[in-house]
Amino acid sequence: MNLLALETATDCCSVALRVGDEVIEDHRLAPRQHAALILPMIDGVLAAAGMTRHALDAIAFGRGPGAFTGLRIAAGVAQGLALGLDRPVVPVSTLAALAQASGAGRVLAAFDARLGEVYYGYYTRGADGLVEADVDDALAPPEHVVLPADPAWRGLGVGAGWAAHGEALRARLGARIEAVDVTAEPRAGALARLAARAFERGQAVPPELALPVYLRDRVTHGS
Repeated sequence: MNLLALETATDCCSVALRVGDEVIEDHRLAPRQHAALILPMIDGVLAAAGMTRHALDAIAFGRGPGAFTGLRIAAGVAQGLALGLDRPVVPVSTLAALAQASGAGRVLAAFDARLGEVYYGYYTRGADGLVEADVDDALAPPEHVVLPADPAWRGLGVGAGWAAHGEALRARLGARIEAVDVTAEPRAGALARLAARAFERGQAVPPELALPVYLRDRVTHGS
């Protein structure tokens, strides 16, 4: 299948095109430039594959959690493209994309949610090389993050949430976290791989149902 994936929930603007098993990705650190960059980046990955938008079978986007403005950009562009092309949309957790991009077997992915809280999710990589959520993504103060149900759980901590709240997260999780990568970012290439599986599982939705998942109702300043 031909699947376009969009990820704009962090300071990175990331676009990927999955054609069969091949993924073409354009990933840039570009704070507050997502709205200006995303359409040219989409055109760029399509041109690199020698394709037009009409050859796409589905559009995927990082549904969140993450920065409110970034989530709205990805959702809006995905909806617009899907409506214009009459294609389905595949929403994918941004924390899942972060965990997938890490390459680790077990991951606690975390973003800074501000207001003294983190967005977080636990993921385990399966035999197919793709991560599965151990529990639903959640929002909590770092000292109240729910511990993994499996007492033997050990894994990698990834994401900007560890840069902002690393001390509190380590105090909460202790030896369950073997190492931390605060520079890891969700990437559209990883999201595209997860979206292809979700599409095969029948988890695509009509464009009007492709909505961001904020995990918090109120908007934080600067998001």
